[in-house]
Amino acid sequence: MQNLTLSYLQIDLVWEDAQANREAIEAEVLALDSCDIVVLPEMFLTGFTMSPETCAEPIDGDNLQWLIGLAGRSGKALAGSLSVSVAGEYRNRFLFITPEGKVAKYDKRHLFTMGDEPNHYTAGEERVIIHYKGWRIMPLVCYDLRFPVWSRNCDEYDLLMYVANWPAARRAAWRSLLQARAIENLAYVVGVNRVGLDGNGLEYAGDSQVISFDGEILKDTEPFKASIDSVTISKDDLNLYRSRFPAAADRDAFVLSGVKRRVVEL
Repeated sequence: MQNLTLSYLQIDLVWEDAQANREAIEAEVLALDSCDIVVLPEMFLTGFTMSPETCAEPIDGDNLQWLIGLAGRSGKALAGSLSVSVAGEYRNRFLFITPEGKVAKYDKRHLFTMGDEPNHYTAGEERVIIHYKGWRIMPLVCYDLRFPVWSRNCDEYDLLMYVANWPAARRAAWRSLLQARAIENLAYVVGVNRVGLDGNGLEYAGDSQVISFDGEILKDTEPFKASIDSVTISKDDLNLYRSRFPAAADRDAFVLSGVKRRVVEL
């Protein structure tokens, strides 16, 4: 089975300045060693803005074209979320873009009420599983982490990918829940969070991690510091563990009513 090498950018973001963030991210991505996927934080071009009227761009606009071009030039898939305008609505949209220019999308399901997100954005309606390089990947965004039913693994995925702007005041929850999601779903988890201060004065610790299917922390990035880290994960190790410890066979049988599911082959 093919291994998968993930690189991720735990970076400070310039508040609501897409051009400045594009320039910084492009330089980092092009300087990276070889990897399969580069994971960026939530709303990586603006920070966690509640001003989509001025910051969001049409989904097929310049930001998407820039991402497609960067994926092609770097030879790496790119993943992270943007504030976008879609058919008169605003979405916090996770994008996964391959070097060949193929695009998968997932809209954040759980909008952060305490941050007024539901008054500015429309929630997603479907779970998405991305098939890429022999791996099944489920993309999720920030607050989604607190809702285990939404991320429940019914033999659908091998890797959970969380991108976030998760404030430092709740960093213990971030760290604990990432580890819990890996253990309960028998899957790898990567959680990528930003650092620095945003335009509302909120501080972010980062605490980006890659966690194994048994809860082992494979990569634990230094908090409060802009960093770039990489890790290679093994499909053989995952399959072996699942065969030796088949806890998923004992899971409760229930379904999410009214939820759409979509698989994207890339």
